[in-house]
Amino acid sequence: MKAAARPSSALLHCGQVGCDAVHPKGGSVAEAKFPRSTNLGLLNVVHDPAATKVTRIAVVNSHPIQYFAPLYAYLNAAPDLEVTALYLSDFSIRGAKDSLFGRDVKWDLDLLAGYRSVFLGDAARTRKPRGFWSLIAPQVWNEVRSGRYDVVWLHGHNYAAYLIALTAAKTAGLPVMMRGETHLGLPRHGIRSTLRRPLMGALYRSCDRLLAIGSANAAFYRAMGVPDYKIFLVPYSVDNDRFVHSANLTVNQKAEVRKRYNVPVDRPLVLYAARFAQRKRPLYLLDAVRRLKTDTDVRFTLTMAGCGELEEELRAFCAEHALDNVVFTGFVNQSELPALYAASDIFVLPSQDEPWGLAVNEAMCASLPIVVSREVGCAADLVRDGVNGYTPVAGDVAGLAKALQSLIENEDLRRRQGQQSLARILQWGYRQCLEGIRSALAGLEFRGTEAKPILRTNGI
Repeated sequence: MKAAARPSSALLHCGQVGCDAVHPKGGSVAEAKFPRSTNLGLLNVVHDPAATKVTRIAVVNSHPIQYFAPLYAYLNAAPDLEVTALYLSDFSIRGAKDSLFGRDVKWDLDLLAGYRSVFLGDAARTRKPRGFWSLIAPQVWNEVRSGRYDVVWLHGHNYAAYLIALTAAKTAGLPVMMRGETHLGLPRHGIRSTLRRPLMGALYRSCDRLLAIGSANAAFYRAMGVPDYKIFLVPYSVDNDRFVHSANLTVNQKAEVRKRYNVPVDRPLVLYAARFAQRKRPLYLLDAVRRLKTDTDVRFTLTMAGCGELEEELRAFCAEHALDNVVFTGFVNQSELPALYAASDIFVLPSQDEPWGLAVNEAMCASLPIVVSREVGCAADLVRDGVNGYTPVAGDVAGLAKALQSLIENEDLRRRQGQQSLARILQWGYRQCLEGIRSALAGLEFRGTEAKPILRTNGI
C-alpha cells in the first residue's frame, strides 16, 4: 500500500502569460506568447490536509489505448493515487483489424506497464469496440462494487458497459468522474440533436465530476447544463517526455529518417500523420498541395503518414494531378513517430469534425509549427494564429494553401513558431492532468471520510 501524501494545492497554469517552460533535456525554451485563458472558468478545490488518503481510482475504458495508458502509469506513480484500469477488450494488445485504420493494428508500446489492469471476463479476449452495444461486459457491475475502489472514472459514454459501471458506482455510493471528447462544433442532426441536451444533461447531472479535456469540451458541458463547480481541467495530452526526448535528433539523424521514408533531404517537409478518413479531410490537403504546385514555384514535400479507407482515392488524386512531391509512408507505429516528427518542418491537420487531434500535441513536442483547422477541438487551447501556427477554416483550401506557403517559404518563421509550439505543449501535459485529478478528487466525499473542501477559482 502506498504511503499517503498531501494532495497538491497548486493551481493550473495552462496558458499563463510569462510562464517560462524548461526543456526536459535542459536549457530554456522561448517564453510562451499565449494569453491566460479566460473561457474555461474551472474551479480548483484545495483539500483539507487532515483528510488526506490514498485514493483508489477505477478507470473504465474500452481497451488499452496508446494515448491513455502512459497517463494511467503517470498518475499511479503519484503517492496519493492508486489507478486500476478496467478494460472491456484486449484487441489493441492481441492485435486485430482496426476498422478505423483498415488493417491489423498492434501498438509497439507496452500499454500495461506502470499500473494495475483488469480485463473484464473471458469475452475480453474476443470483444472489439464497435457500436454502443458491442461492449456490454456485465462483469463490470461486480468489479466496480467489489470494495477495491473509492471513485470510478468513465471515459465517455460510448458503450453500454460504461452506463452499467455508472449505475453500479451510484448504487454502491461511489462518486463518478467522466472524461469525454465532445464539443459544440461537432455536427448533430435531426432527432439526435433534439434529444441530445435533455439526455446528456441527465447523464452529466448523475456524475460528480466532469473532467474537461480543453476549453471547447468545457463549453459543451456548460451548454448541457453542467454547473462550473463540477468541471475540472484534465487536459488531453500525450507523453510529452517521450516525444520530446525521442525527437531530439541531430541533423544527420533527421536526414537518415527522411531517407528511410524516401523523402528528399533538400527541401521543407510538411507532415500529415493521421488516419485517411473523411473527417480528417486529407483530400483538401492534397488539393492545397496541387494549388501550390500549379500556382507557385515553392519546392517542398508532403509526407502522408498513415492508412485508412481513403488511401486508394488519395493515391489516385496524386497520380491524376502528377503530385510527385507527395510521399505515402504507410502505417507508422508509436515507437517510430517521434523521429518522423523530428525530421519534418511543418505539421498539418485539416480536419473538420475532430474532437481533439492528439497528433497536434505530438508534433508540438518536436517543435513544429502547426496548421490546423480552427474547428478542431485542440485549436483553441494549443494553436494561436500567427504565434505557433495557423488555423484556417475547415474546407478553405485556398486558406490552407496560403498558411502552408507562408511557412514553407520562411525558415526563420518556422523556427520561431516551432519554439512557441514546444513552449506551449510543455504547459499542457501529464503534470497538469495530475493537478486536475487531485483538484477534482479533493472536493468529493468518499465513504468513511469527512473531508470539508475549500473552493476557490483557479484563475484559468
